[in-house]
Amino acid sequence: MEKRRENGGIVSKAISFLLNRITLIVLAVTLVLFIGGKFELASASQPNAELEIQKLTSCYSLGTDAIGRGNLQEGKNIYRDCFTQDAVLTVISPDGTTQTSYGTDSWADFVYSVFQGNGYTATQHLIGTINISVENNKATITSYLHATHKRSETSIDVANGTYEDQVVNRNGGWKIRNRTLKLIDFLNLSSPTTASSSTNARSTNSSLRFVRPNLPRLKE
Repeated sequence: MEKRRENGGIVSKAISFLLNRITLIVLAVTLVLFIGGKFELASASQPNAELEIQKLTSCYSLGTDAIGRGNLQEGKNIYRDCFTQDAVLTVISPDGTTQTSYGTDSWADFVYSVFQGNGYTATQHLIGTINISVENNKATITSYLHATHKRSETSIDVANGTYEDQVVNRNGGWKIRNRTLKLIDFLNLSSPTTASSSTNARSTNSSLRFVRPNLPRLKE
């Protein structure tokens, strides 16, 4: 009888020991999986955020080129996907003059006035060298601009500059809250128009004319 009790006590202790070990192993595995899952989530969220933020630069170009085709309303609709409702947009010209608009509709009206004032029939905005920095629900973007504005078959205006953006995540979506465009040039390039000069268009005699385009201010 004593022997059975002694053996029973040993078995109980062994089972208790094993259960404690199994519990510790389960807890350790759960902790590793939890921490690993959090790490993978954090690692995966950063590239996804940067990809979504980078799309904002293309979004703006598409909206601006819609306005360049003369479709102001389409441009406004696209801009609303790129910017917050209270967005502030500023352009700084090469001579240092600035133009600031509050809200995307106001900015679209300004862009339209510039394009129409210069007689553009089409535009193409190319964005490159995009640098993104994300911190929680905020981010900054810098990107380079090369824009072509068609006046006629023989004349274009070319603009180059840098966009500096402040971006926020609201309701699960990234949008630009502040945008500043710093232009380094805004010039006109014209091809030869006479038959003789057209023949020598590729020679050193080709004409290249640089003129600063008209940049009308947005009416108050």
